[in-house]
Amino acid sequence: QVQLVESGGGLVQAGGSLRLSCAASGRRFSVNIMGWYRQAPGQQRELVATITSGGSTNYADSIQGRFAISRDGAKNTVYLQMNSLKPEDTAVYYCNFRPVFRYGVYGDDYWGQGTQVTVSS
Repeated sequence: QVQLVESGGGLVQAGGSLRLSCAASGRRFSVNIMGWYRQAPGQQRELVATITSGGSTNYADSIQGRFAISRDGAKNTVYLQMNSLKPEDTAVYYCNFRPVFRYGVYGDDYWGQGTQVTVSS
């Protein structure tokens, strides 16, 4: 099992910045993908950004150029730096951990408890 603990959400004005953190503990998988998803009220959960254990990143079009994902392998922690926040970024943000067994073959998804991000206009 992998446990994920998120922190860093909160209330910010439009144009402001927040940094989310997610620390993973428990079972280790040397090859993995960590990422952030978000879910706004009445909406489906959607991808925000992912980063592989090798450092490759992927971003949703809606946040390109405003958000940056990074990870610290030694701390087993992933970060999401969110700049130029907009009211439409308001959502619960969830950390995700996905083991990779080999190309195209993944383990079960692990999820954090979620952290609220609210952007006021």
